[in-house]
Amino acid sequence: MSDTPLRLVIFDVDGTLVDSQADILGAMRMTFADEGLEMPPREAVLGVVGLSLDVLMIELAPDADESMRARLVQGYKDAYMTLRAEQGGAVSSPLYDGARATMEALQAQPDTLLGVATGKSKRGLEKLIEAHGLEGLFVTQQVADFHPSKPHPAMLLEALRETGVEARDAVMVGDTSFDMDMAQAAGITGIGVSWGYHPVARLSAAQHMIERFDALPALLDDIWER
Repeated sequence: MSDTPLRLVIFDVDGTLVDSQADILGAMRMTFADEGLEMPPREAVLGVVGLSLDVLMIELAPDADESMRARLVQGYKDAYMTLRAEQGGAVSSPLYDGARATMEALQAQPDTLLGVATGKSKRGLEKLIEAHGLEGLFVTQQVADFHPSKPHPAMLLEALRETGVEARDAVMVGDTSFDMDMAQAAGITGIGVSWGYHPVARLSAAQHMIERFDALPALLDDIWER
């Protein structure tokens, strides 16, 4: 029996595992147009990806009243589902290069567990997992339905509780400052990625950075000194 403690690698989804910006921007454009509003700039939209929709819409439509923000949230959900259905999730939200191979390599390690912590809804995450054939890969799945928005640490604390892994034996891999701030708040090592929706300069709370997915396993070995 191995003396190595269980390790947990938690991934953000949008901007980290998959590039969903085309659908995010398209759905946002449709949503704001339906309300007769001008769509916020691309940088503003991508800058809040990862937040829960109710929090995100406050950022993007600060002058909207509560009723309009509720319509924007529902409108975005409907528009996103429409776009995803038109192309299929694997096409509309493609995996980044190296994501699948890296996750499969990590899963093959007997002491390593994988999880996700995402601003997506439970339904949205399930659809994405199904589209890419990732069933059974993530032993813990933390979604926006059941937690405060990032960067609150609730998602990560629940992932630790579900898996029984200690914070020192877990990492959070993400592309936004929300992910890195969440990791810091939970006492988990934050690993930022350079290919996502926040510029690297915003990931000041990250303890490590990677520029390619296939760099992750070696970095994890260094972190955990296997």
